[in-house]
Amino acid sequence: MSGTLVLCGAPIGDVRDASPRLGEILARADIVAAEDTRRLRRLTAALGVTISGRVVSCFDANEASRADFLLAELRAGATVALITDAGMPAVSDPGFRVVAAAAMAGVPVTVVAGPSAVTVALAVSGLPTDRWVFEGFLPRKSGERRSRLRDLAGERRTLVILEAPHRLSATLDDLTSAFGAQRTAVLCRELTKTWEEIVRDDLAGLAGWAHGRDVKGEITLVVAGAPNPAPPAAALVAGTPAAAAFAVMLAAEVAGHEAAGMSRKEALAAVTAKHGVPRGLVYDAVVAAKSGGDRSRSHRGGNAPGPS
Repeated sequence: MSGTLVLCGAPIGDVRDASPRLGEILARADIVAAEDTRRLRRLTAALGVTISGRVVSCFDANEASRADFLLAELRAGATVALITDAGMPAVSDPGFRVVAAAAMAGVPVTVVAGPSAVTVALAVSGLPTDRWVFEGFLPRKSGERRSRLRDLAGERRTLVILEAPHRLSATLDDLTSAFGAQRTAVLCRELTKTWEEIVRDDLAGLAGWAHGRDVKGEITLVVAGAPNPAPPAAALVAGTPAAAAFAVMLAAEVAGHEAAGMSRKEALAAVTAKHGVPRGLVYDAVVAAKSGGDRSRSHRGGNAPGPS
């Protein structure tokens, strides 16, 4: 009878985010495969856990060969706990080959749920989270990175990118060139750690923030999706059926964001950025929807008034 592969979500910073179940699994697993065995020992010491099984390393350079060993142990009935330095194994971390081998062999795979920098950054970004795409780490070489970003420039879903501190400035410059200076983005650094920092700006502002700065720690970038094409002119002419339908859609999108947990200000900003229309137009659509009236107005250029 085969054993079970348990993917263990590790804290991304604050050890108090570890679940009691994580400690239980690490304590009783027959084998604990860790990206860094020293960091594993520090984690278990902080949790007050004693590992009773065998500890082996499983990192990028040895994962292919380690997968064969772990699969043999799983087939023999062992419980194998797979843990990386932070977050969820196989998500921009070692583990994919092990999981794929176990799944192909019909070995049960389960998970101890835990924090992920991807979902944490999305949650705090204030950007739309109903549809998003994870790009992971961009190519290291500048030419390949720029080519990838050109391909992504039209992506309308919120985009999540991981980046190393020493490449951050160059990546933000390339993002600005490919996506445009005014694309909204959020930079999340050292999430849940002592020096956590969240910087909200457009891409040009973030690029300026990063230039000449000695940035350290783990970086997660959340970038707004490409705005929808400009609405037909008729949708911006007050009193027309097209304008009324467009206003109803705007109000519904704001309400959807608020229902998902955004503040009114954040929801207005998200819908404004998505459609590339004045904030006041979106605000009027919300007011009209609540009052049952029609307070939409035509857009003749410039910034329409609205709430600050």
